[in-house]
Amino acid sequence: MNEMIYRYDGTFEGFLCCVFDSYVNKEPPAAFQDEAHLVQTLFPVRWVGTDPRHARRILASLEKIDPWARELVVKGFLTCAEDREMILYRFIHALYDVGKPLLRQLSDDAVLPLLKAVRHLDGEVHLLKGFTRFSDFEGTLAGEIRPKNRVLPLLRSHFCARMYNETFLLYDRTHREALVHQPGKWAILPLEDFRMAAPSAAEAQYRRLWKRFYDTIEIRERHNPKLRQTHMPRRYWDTMTEFQEEDHFLAGTDPLPERVPPEATSGPGAAPGISRRREPASFPSPGADL
Repeated sequence: MNEMIYRYDGTFEGFLCCVFDSYVNKEPPAAFQDEAHLVQTLFPVRWVGTDPRHARRILASLEKIDPWARELVVKGFLTCAEDREMILYRFIHALYDVGKPLLRQLSDDAVLPLLKAVRHLDGEVHLLKGFTRFSDFEGTLAGEIRPKNRVLPLLRSHFCARMYNETFLLYDRTHREALVHQPGKWAILPLEDFRMAAPSAAEAQYRRLWKRFYDTIEIRERHNPKLRQTHMPRRYWDTMTEFQEEDHFLAGTDPLPERVPPEATSGPGAAPGISRRREPASFPSPGADL
């Protein structure tokens, strides 16, 4: 049997069609390539068009073996695993050969890489449910994240249920797509670029209040930076309000502040650029009436 490079449109349905064609033509894939990542190869290449009927047949066959198998394949395609398509193909191929007992062989070479990738995806989804920060722009909430995996399809149900009466947008900077929600409807749309507008005076004040809460709630004697990074990895900080620089807390009409030198940055909990020695005059004092 000749190995073949399968090229497809980059969608999940397109990948399932590649699996379908591989079985129909009895051609084991050497690799998969989507339209956005084409490379030169010495292997023969087959372009596979997306046929929803073929994709549904593959999904139905996985569901028939075990619903968990279907879930693993669906989630596996959302992961950032290197060579994820080959990982998924090996799993599907082994599942068709062995059947449901394969799902109990968690250390099998066809199962373990997929399980690790899905665990990483699920862990990132769990963290982002708590680490995502939204800002209010005249009644519309907007937030940004930089995940490694494609998490928006899995975050959708959480945020749409939690904020079902709100209009909001959550932008994934890594994969350049956005979850857009209005009461009663939602969509995940490609979005090449997105930049938040400067906050209003009210929004800037709420950001300062959140920053003040974060800085003052800590027990200084128990300050433990390593433990904080364990529970709140640093790669999430650049989209979290409490770790932003000083100009993040200013309304669009406020003058930009002088940059605070690194040696003047605060102790426990303060973000780079926010000084405990010289706070903006608009920060409320602890205990003051708000």
